[in-house]
Amino acid sequence: MQSTVDGFSYGLVTPLVAYLMACLGGALGLRCTARAMLVTRSWRPGWLALGSAAIGSGIWTMHFVAMMGFTIEHTPIRYDWLMTFASLAVAVVMVGVGIFIVGYRGARGTALFTGGTVTGLGIASMHYLGMAGMHLDGQLTYNTVTVAASVVIAMAAATAALWAAGQVRGFLWSVGAALVMGLAVTGMHYTGMAALEVHLTGTTEPTVGGSSAELLAPMLIGPLAFLLLAGVVVLFDPLMVMGRPAVAPVERKPGIPAHTEVPLTVRHPAHHPARRARRPLAHRRSRTPQNR
Repeated sequence: MQSTVDGFSYGLVTPLVAYLMACLGGALGLRCTARAMLVTRSWRPGWLALGSAAIGSGIWTMHFVAMMGFTIEHTPIRYDWLMTFASLAVAVVMVGVGIFIVGYRGARGTALFTGGTVTGLGIASMHYLGMAGMHLDGQLTYNTVTVAASVVIAMAAATAALWAAGQVRGFLWSVGAALVMGLAVTGMHYTGMAALEVHLTGTTEPTVGGSSAELLAPMLIGPLAFLLLAGVVVLFDPLMVMGRPAVAPVERKPGIPAHTEVPLTVRHPAHHPARRARRPLAHRRSRTPQNR
């Protein structure tokens, strides 16, 4: 028996809150990615890891909030704890791979395409792995074409967001990119849900895992606390807000990647050419060969 599926049990509340969670994680993650491109290589992994965790936590929280409004007629829904939290790990790891590619190779060409593809696949994998963690008195089936469309949306959104982060511009630029990314990620979620069909079996087999209400506290408190911490880091770092480079711009030699930081040579003021020109004549005569 095919059951009625409702993804909007609370009206527009869950879609709007889910969208805000995706935007929050995206804004923090993209800002950390842009910051990583402005620091030395010793600090870059830390910023990229923070950005990966922020985006992964944001999209995972978005998925959970959206699923709070998801109900199936005539059957309760349970969630497998292990599978649910595994989807978070997959999101963070795969998003991290894509961000690290862009962070070290630059947001252009093959690196951007590869990073965006891996990040998009991470978003889609998180979604469908989280759906696989649902247990109910029935079977879930998907429309292949609609699933493929949701994956394409995720990859396109991730590529566009990483390109925006690679431009290393101001905070408002990243906010705009995060709004677009949040819209695309939320759209990917509901496109994937549109591909779902539920066929009830009518059996009374016991379900496993915790209910949606039992998962509410850990799924909200943990990721939101982390996003709050990441937000504090962003707000207290002026370079994160203003988007100014950490080093002065220098002329790069051919063959050096655009995002590779070139160390600056700092000279003592006494050795500056203009300062040497202002030295007294007697001092300059004292350095003639016969006086050495």
